Amino acid sequence: MRRTTALTLALLLLPGAALAHTGTAGGLISGLSHPILGLDHVVAMVAVGLWGSILGRPALWALPVAFPLVMAFGGVLGIAGVPLPGVETAIALSGVALGLLVAFAVRLPLAAAGALVAAFALFHGHAHGAELPAAANPLAYAAGFVIATGFLHLAGIAVGEATLRRGRPLLRALGAAIALTGGAFLAGIA
Repeated sequence: MRRTTALTLALLLLPGAALAHTGTAGGLISGLSHPILGLDHVVAMVAVGLWGSILGRPALWALPVAFPLVMAFGGVLGIAGVPLPGVETAIALSGVALGLLVAFAVRLPLAAAGALVAAFALFHGHAHGAELPAAANPLAYAAGFVIATGFLHLAGIAVGEATLRRGRPLLRALGAAIALTGGAFLAGIA
């Protein structure tokens, strides 16, 4: 557990710009790596799992299932060229907002939590979808980014559940680190 927590903190505190939205997409491997190499995506996806752990069942599983479903819809909008203003800003804000929700252990009703997560998922999906037409294999790329997103949610759940058993201060610190990382991306956009 300590190694997982240390690795998570190290990843969250890495400096630099978001890497997720540059270049063209390939196939499955590119789709799998896209959310994982973009720290802006990593912090938001992990935060969804962490927050689900705080909220407990059914949010523990409902939020990480809703996110990829709405993200896929956002991807379709991006593929279709439907404009969605402020995509990069909303992605950065997702890290700030979700991190703060974790840091302060905010308990929202499932519908409100789901709506918030879905709104952020729409923007994350749009960013992926906008790159999809350039993919060598769009279907494989899309499958890859949905699978990687699911694994990042599961990582957040695993860390959240393990951390809850050890005490909430560490979980709150992870939320604060996520919020600060999102803030750094937001500052880089402005």
